[in-house]
Amino acid sequence: MTIRRPLVIALAAAALAGSLSACAPLILGGAAVSALVAVDRRTSGTQIEDETIELKGATRLREALGDRAHINITSYNRQVLLTGEVPSEQAKHQAEQIVTRVENVKGIVNELALLPPSTLGQRSSDALITGQVKASIIDEKNLYVGAFKIVTERGVVYLMGRVTQREADLATQFARNISGVQRVVRIFDIISDEELRRLATISQPSVPLTTRTPAPVTPAAAAPAPAPVPAAQPAPVTTAPVTTTPTPSVTPLPPAR
Repeated sequence: MTIRRPLVIALAAAALAGSLSACAPLILGGAAVSALVAVDRRTSGTQIEDETIELKGATRLREALGDRAHINITSYNRQVLLTGEVPSEQAKHQAEQIVTRVENVKGIVNELALLPPSTLGQRSSDALITGQVKASIIDEKNLYVGAFKIVTERGVVYLMGRVTQREADLATQFARNISGVQRVVRIFDIISDEELRRLATISQPSVPLTTRTPAPVTPAAAAPAPAPVPAAQPAPVTTAPVTTTPTPSVTPLPPAR
């Protein structure tokens, strides 16, 4: 598989622009719902909930922690991923508790590190890795980049999405073979092939999932196959534990006198 360099550069630039668009240390994950409804495997209602979770969570974290922390909040199918850096274990726990109380949050993966905020160079490198992972998925005819949400923090790639086991394994293999990746963390919602076909029929009736083919490439224009990667080189893969978020209790107010 050959990843098109202009595509990698464009995706990396978009990812970096998104991470640097605000001066505040809290970065809102995800993309606009209107651009995702047509290709995302979540329902439109769930996408809106995820965007709302990210917005409310980022606002509350900023109000509570201010410039003391650099936190990225990413929600997919109401599972929330927290990445970035905080000054103490107390701040890490506080951030999780704040997001836990946001409406519709189903679970939290707290990957916050007790470190100073990452540098511009580190964030640029992470944006490049994210762009390379996305480009490798786009180049693979059996994967759809819209089914994945990809976050990179200090060389650790987090993969989220509603995917089949085959899709999860293939995307993981692509990510762990990219230069600079230290580790791959999977936070997938695994679905069956039957469920995937049902989703394809509902959300993408005009583009059947099983008939998508890549553009033809003439022999003269084909790039040479990349050199094989040694088995010991790929980054390790882990599955992040999800903290189930209980439904917050509500204490009824006494009747007005």
